[in-house]
Amino acid sequence: MDAIDLGFFRHQGHITINGVFTGAEMDAVTRDLEQWGDAFLADLAPGQRAWYLDGGVKARAVLRKLDNPHAHRDAVGELAHDGRLVGHVESILGVGVSVYFSQIFFKSPEGGGPKPAHQDNFYFGPTDIDGIVTAWIALDDSTLENGCLYFGDGTNLGPVYPHFAPEGEPFNLQLPGSVLDRQPMSPAPVRKGGVSFHHGNTFHQSGPNHSARWRRACALHYVRNDVEFAAPALPYDTALKLRVT
Repeated sequence: MDAIDLGFFRHQGHITINGVFTGAEMDAVTRDLEQWGDAFLADLAPGQRAWYLDGGVKARAVLRKLDNPHAHRDAVGELAHDGRLVGHVESILGVGVSVYFSQIFFKSPEGGGPKPAHQDNFYFGPTDIDGIVTAWIALDDSTLENGCLYFGDGTNLGPVYPHFAPEGEPFNLQLPGSVLDRQPMSPAPVRKGGVSFHHGNTFHQSGPNHSARWRRACALHYVRNDVEFAAPALPYDTALKLRVT
């Protein structure tokens, strides 16, 4: 397994490491998440549908995401503690890290919608913008066809920009076109079991899923243990902060 090239990460704001986990490990996590998703969808209140359902899929109700799997599913909690992953995270942040927030992204076949470009640090408002890194674990192969991530190379070195939300979508905070027009975005495919790491300031987005294959992923937002979400744009449950080391 490759080590983190810290020089590359600090210059580009992101790096992909393939082969962190095996395909069989990802399949086991995915089976557990499918069970959770089915139960969650069955109990989903009408007022929460806009937040959790994928608007790109019209034929049926399909989950877009689930929040804080590290606190609700043992399989994800084990990923969060896995030394193969934590070693990479600590090489970026230093020793002593916690998972503050986590997400599952489903992006279903033939319709899973895009995620507009944004910066995690705008969402989270951390006490130290360099004290957070997102570990985006590919549960399936993430490709150009099924909606892989795109990054703004080097945007970690710039500021946190104001974001806006489209009318009726207060949760869908995104960078304005006036900022994005000046910033090319580079695709970052990840093989199943690989991990894409990115700085909290790095611009990132994902495209729609035009393929017949799923593009599922687990995002673990790690912070150095002294870092808090001091000025978040959305509410986060601080009680779910999980100390890992």
